[in-house]
Amino acid sequence: MRIAIASGKGGAGKTCVTASLAAVWDRPLMAVDADVEAPNLHLFLRPQLTEERTAWLDVPQLSPEKCLHCEKCRDICSYKAIASFVGRISIFPDMCHGCNGCFAVCPSGALTRGKRELGRILNGSALDGRVGFLMGRTRIGESMTPPLLRQEQARLTELLAERDATAEPDVLVDAPPGVSCPAVTVAREADMLLLVADPSPFGFHDFRLAHQAFVPLHKPVCVVTNRSGAQGNAEGDAAVRAYCREQGLPHLGELPFDRAAAEQYARGGLVAELSADWRQRFERLRDALRQAASAGKESCHA
Repeated sequence: MRIAIASGKGGAGKTCVTASLAAVWDRPLMAVDADVEAPNLHLFLRPQLTEERTAWLDVPQLSPEKCLHCEKCRDICSYKAIASFVGRISIFPDMCHGCNGCFAVCPSGALTRGKRELGRILNGSALDGRVGFLMGRTRIGESMTPPLLRQEQARLTELLAERDATAEPDVLVDAPPGVSCPAVTVAREADMLLLVADPSPFGFHDFRLAHQAFVPLHKPVCVVTNRSGAQGNAEGDAAVRAYCREQGLPHLGELPFDRAAAEQYARGGLVAELSADWRQRFERLRDALRQAASAGKESCHA
């Protein structure tokens, strides 16, 4: 079971939820930080990282002496990484998305494969070796994350294949925030989505946007409210519950607004380890996730 823990905005609490679920997970588990632009799951799980790989993207390089100036490469590039100025081809590698279309249409072999560094992919183990850990980190200045995320997902597949097939672990993925390409790239590979809803006015607006953005993926979607019960925000809590009822979304629980929990998180601690009550909340959320997964799309649908 691969669960992507997502949110409509940054700061809703998905990393907090992912880390504490990992702490109470009682089956083999891989924890993955896919928020590669600002990874922070490692700050809470404190993994022992044993392997690091550089992620590269194939980008075109021009051999001017072979170029026929047919401009087919420019015409096929949807990302404007190839331009023609006064009949001369210019390539902008940082704009390349790695689709390889230019290589396919060049009739003269004027394009060769160069490389652009996307970032790093690291793996190891956490929580005294009980949990496998995988994370990505973009290169400073890199503007595109989906190619790195696809390589991170390929690395996850490799790591899972190395495990005993009879004990393939569950996977909890701390997804990128929001609803843009990185979030969809991660959600597309998940078996189900857990949306962390922030019941503030802005948070509720973005939570609805996130749900609607993920609907076309046809993935089971469930919801947990974070920071519920804040003074003066009863309307926000009620709005999340009402939306879940209207959309048929299983609402698996509410994590209360608690200053002690915020302080624990600010110190880099696991909220599930704050008290017996908090541990039980995450254990109930864990069990509800499993029940929703077992029920399938009939019970937990987008």
